[in-house]
Amino acid sequence: MRYLTDRQRVEGLGSAKEGVGHWWTHRITSVALVILTPFFVFPYANAIGHGAEGLQALYASPFHAIVGVLFVLVTAHHLMQGLQVVIEDYVHNTLQRTVAMLANTLFCGAVGIAGAFAILKIAFTA
Repeated sequence: MRYLTDRQRVEGLGSAKEGVGHWWTHRITSVALVILTPFFVFPYANAIGHGAEGLQALYASPFHAIVGVLFVLVTAHHLMQGLQVVIEDYVHNTLQRTVAMLANTLFCGAVGIAGAFAILKIAFTA
């Protein structure tokens, strides 16, 4: 057992030396989602009843296209970080944890890229 002062414990940042950075990034993406969600959801909800033409007209605006892409990418990153914490806390086998982390990264990356691509495709074909 190591005897550390309070200051030594705080400066250590934990065993992986990256806990504080992960915590801050997760909080920043949370705040970004609080800001981006109304700008994404309300215009999208208004365009739902107008079919594909309404959606194309919505994303023809650069503002809505940028907000949509940012929303999808930030959501995918936030999801990846949240699932990473769950995997680290509840998967104890090293091989299973490695596979789960890889699957998490690939899945969330694919969802983010596919969502951004879909919005950009709608925006540039409108």
